[in-house]
Amino acid sequence: MSKKRGHPWLMLCAMALLVVLMMVLYGAMGRQHHTTGTTFRNDYQLMGRPLYKLDLDWPRNPELFNGQVYGVAVDQYAQVVYVAQRGDNVPKVLVFSTEGEFLMHWNTTTLEMPHGIFLADAASKKPTVWITDVGDGPYGHTVKQYSPSGTLLQVLGTAGKAGSSLTPLQFDQPAEIFVHESGEMYIVDGDGGMNNRLIKLSKDQEVIWMHGEKGSGLNQFYIPHSVTVDTAQRVWVADRGNKRIQVFNSITGEWLGTWGSCFTEDAPYSVRLTPDKKYFIVVQLNTNQISVLHAPPVGLIGQCKVVSVIQLADEVKPHLVDLDLKTGALYVAEIGAQQAQKFIPFSLGEGLGNYM
Repeated sequence: MSKKRGHPWLMLCAMALLVVLMMVLYGAMGRQHHTTGTTFRNDYQLMGRPLYKLDLDWPRNPELFNGQVYGVAVDQYAQVVYVAQRGDNVPKVLVFSTEGEFLMHWNTTTLEMPHGIFLADAASKKPTVWITDVGDGPYGHTVKQYSPSGTLLQVLGTAGKAGSSLTPLQFDQPAEIFVHESGEMYIVDGDGGMNNRLIKLSKDQEVIWMHGEKGSGLNQFYIPHSVTVDTAQRVWVADRGNKRIQVFNSITGEWLGTWGSCFTEDAPYSVRLTPDKKYFIVVQLNTNQISVLHAPPVGLIGQCKVVSVIQLADEVKPHLVDLDLKTGALYVAEIGAQQAQKFIPFSLGEGLGNYM
């Protein structure tokens, strides 16, 4: 009799346990669906050698991005990241720590439509932030230098007036600036405007050399969009409209070579060198890709070789990038997703040379 009475209780206990297990499983599936849903921040794939991974904790307050994010610059010594964004009634520059804390935004009215942003003199006690402005208003068509807190220090170009003159210096939608540690400047001028120029300026802002002809031949450009300089006196320019990277001697301006085979599907929008000088980081906006390319040795240009690709979600639209030259962390400005993201090397704690 006791066995017969106990049998229904065993069945009830088993059914209750089954219900609890189903609830736990459903909850876990729900959390997984929520985590891997169609959010820009989580949806990416790694192809080739997995060199970087997304830092989901940076920044800690992503809701602070309230405009289209166009550029990013890193001060590796102060551990600060500057993010340039566009939009009506939004701060044009947001400042975060490399750990993700929001520090401040710039209260400046002198920026209209920021495009490229570069941190100069990082190792000094007085680093400065350079920003190219492609706006059409009274402050546009210029390259501006700011203090880290957003105080305007100087303006290159003729504010509010697009042009091609070298005396006085004029720009038309300047895309990006690279300031060498010597103080010399390299400016790509022409994000769709009348100019298609690469200009080298001395530290006294005198023109040293220039390539300024529109076209697809050697030394010609069609929307030069990004520029960087390596330690072998080579200038690398993302020639966006021609779907290639052109290389020049930084001293003489002599053309050295072209990379094009890696960009048959989409043009290079940004080009930056990793701290160990072994790899280039190149983004392609329309295919939503971040590519890691081998940097050639001194004396050789050759053709580009893809080592690794970060495939972002559709419509993220990565635009320009910068790297933390101390840790190797990669920061990406994304127009479509309206955010900046941080990718860190897989072996960050082991030093940059070990993870690549």
